[in-house]
Amino acid sequence: MATTAPKVFLSYSHDSEPHKDWVLALATRLVANGVDVILDQWDLSLGSDLPRFMEQGLSSAERVLSVCTEPYVQKANAGRGGVGYEKMILTAQLMQDVTSERIIPVVRANTLTPPVPTFLSSRVHIDFRDDLAFEAKYAELIRDIHGQEVKPRPPLGANPFTVTTPAIAPVVSFGAERYLSPAIRGVVAFDYSNNNGRFTFGAGDMAFETAWSRAGGNSIHAYTDPPSIRSVAIAVGAQEISEIQDATQYDPSSRVRTPYLGEILIWQNTAGYFLATKVLSIQVRGPGNALDEVRLEYRIAPTKSSSFAE
Repeated sequence: MATTAPKVFLSYSHDSEPHKDWVLALATRLVANGVDVILDQWDLSLGSDLPRFMEQGLSSAERVLSVCTEPYVQKANAGRGGVGYEKMILTAQLMQDVTSERIIPVVRANTLTPPVPTFLSSRVHIDFRDDLAFEAKYAELIRDIHGQEVKPRPPLGANPFTVTTPAIAPVVSFGAERYLSPAIRGVVAFDYSNNNGRFTFGAGDMAFETAWSRAGGNSIHAYTDPPSIRSVAIAVGAQEISEIQDATQYDPSSRVRTPYLGEILIWQNTAGYFLATKVLSIQVRGPGNALDEVRLEYRIAPTKSSSFAE
């Protein structure tokens, strides 16, 4: 296992602001888990030499994460733009050592077959298309970057009767970076008694740092205390998030709201975006329950829309 922080270059295409935010959230999580990430969003400033940044970054990095969205694959195959330039550099490096495992294709927002560029078609990729499987895939990725085998080879026993101690899966993180979901929709579950009751949905301008605390066995308190939150309201009468046509019609005048099971909260952040969270289940720590856990379905309305109708 490496004794120094591994250096990783993040190669991706600027498909959209939500995609850039997803890449930024991934890079932030990697840095929090001991990875030295080279990323244009924080390593470039106005007037920087972009080709020089790509050449130096790709040459100095021990690993390269190629975020393979459909536009990325198409640009790489066609040799267009910054992606095409990075592909040219990486192809030259692969020709020097075809056995290299430096490049990790990260598949995201992609329905192509195959979902990776031609020059990476022989490389094993990791699939981040399902946001609900983000934690499991992230754990696999961070182990690989740090040189820990995802499924380590078992030790060779002295004889058939030797009892070996099973390997214990390492805990990736107990830090605040575990309490976030960068996708704009999904289902999450978290311990609301940890991390000061905070959980962050989305990223960038669409980030909502929500705050929670115990209320009862079938209800939970939600607060507007975090600086990114402007207001919170209960969507009275709404059964599903998709039913909400206008998020501004609900009363946002209180600092704290207490939804019951099945109820939906409407949050607005200081950037003007709306988030809907539906309470699916609530668990209170006690006999038979190890955690204070809430499970939520959530959705962020894009383009600052107040409607969640599909």
